[in-house]
Amino acid sequence: MFQGTLFVLHTGIAWGHLPRELGFSSGMTCWRRLAEWIEAGVWPRLHEALLAELRSANALHFSRAAVDGSRIRALKGAQRRDEALSTGAGRAVGAT
Repeated sequence: MFQGTLFVLHTGIAWGHLPRELGFSSGMTCWRRLAEWIEAGVWPRLHEALLAELRSANALHFSRAAVDGSRIRALKGAQRRDEALSTGAGRAVGAT
């Protein structure tokens, strides 16, 4: 199921099109297991374990790393604690 899940995530195919002839479980079974692993917090722990392994092997090369808004929220400025979230209402008053 792990290999089937990685195959779907890597290729982007639909879960229902997971090729069983490659020895994977059904796509629905892999999808359900993925949901269970997400709920159990498996992916962050796996990520940390892989990073630790790469660090110990001195195999991380940050010269090729990039950060974008798909993983880290890009904010234009931090909101102060005393500011309420604005809905935009009232901005038109006095606007030029």
